[in-house]
Amino acid sequence: MRVLVKGAGVAGLAAAFELAARGAAVTVVEVRHCLGGNASWMAGGMLAPWCERESAEQPVLDLGLCAADWWDAALPGHVTRAGTLVVAMPRDAGELDRFASRASGHRRVDEDEIALLEPDLAGRFQRGLFFPGEAHLDPRRAMAALYEKLAARGVEFRFGVDARHLAGFEREIDCTGIAAGDARLRGVRGEMLILHAPDISLSRPVRLLHPRLPLYLAPRANHHFMAGATMIESLPAGPATARSMMELLNAAYSVHPAFGEAAIVETGVGIRPAFPDNLPRVERQGGTVAINGLYRHGFLLAPAMARQAADLVFDQDKPAEHADETDSQRRSA
Repeated sequence: MRVLVKGAGVAGLAAAFELAARGAAVTVVEVRHCLGGNASWMAGGMLAPWCERESAEQPVLDLGLCAADWWDAALPGHVTRAGTLVVAMPRDAGELDRFASRASGHRRVDEDEIALLEPDLAGRFQRGLFFPGEAHLDPRRAMAALYEKLAARGVEFRFGVDARHLAGFEREIDCTGIAAGDARLRGVRGEMLILHAPDISLSRPVRLLHPRLPLYLAPRANHHFMAGATMIESLPAGPATARSMMELLNAAYSVHPAFGEAAIVETGVGIRPAFPDNLPRVERQGGTVAINGLYRHGFLLAPAMARQAADLVFDQDKPAEHADETDSQRRSA
């Protein structure tokens, strides 16, 4: 079966991986001229289903539980299973209690255990939450590695190409996000920055709770950290705003003063596609299956969404209602 995957973000790459594993002849087409530059490229890479449950519905937790295992199997060595540490300043202790009441899969940690988990944070926080079952990866390294693996398996990539000019495919999977033109979608702007802080080491993502702007710091290689991310209801991309950057930097400085001396390596903006309920959808219409609405959970939810999409592609003889059935199951999971 020849399948066209439109979009080379994390959803498109994961879908191509699932399809190729099942024997499909896959072509991935991307309007950009190279890998990257999309919302996936600006992601934090946190595989944190229990943490995300604090602000997301139950399906996000259920669908995200398989993510770390999927990425580990697809790209051995790319997943770090060190958990997630959530902290708050003493004045924001109520935020920590609220987070704990909405999330699961964690244990409370005191100042001594925080110091054991992250020595560079010793003496800085009195209380926290540790989510031992969570993981993280570097999104850009993961996307590049998955691209190389797919290309080695015979998946064809066409960059700088409009999919409307291509024909001869039996099935299509649309993973174009906001560009899909679905009127139900809205854009949620996420601004981020990458810092190089040679004097700081973190072994896992650290989330700082704050009533106005919660921050996460995701460690990357060689003392680089991705700090993010805003959630602004806005469709235009454009450069990051000074206000957002100041707030992110102030929050990072609150985690550790050494971030005040960090070099700002990069700033970026990603527009996340979201449905009104902030839950993802895999839907089929004719010979096209669409994956969309991953919101802020791209790397967490892409594996489960890709599997659902591949199931529909290889089960085309079933009536179209099967897509609705899958969506209903997702909502009630």
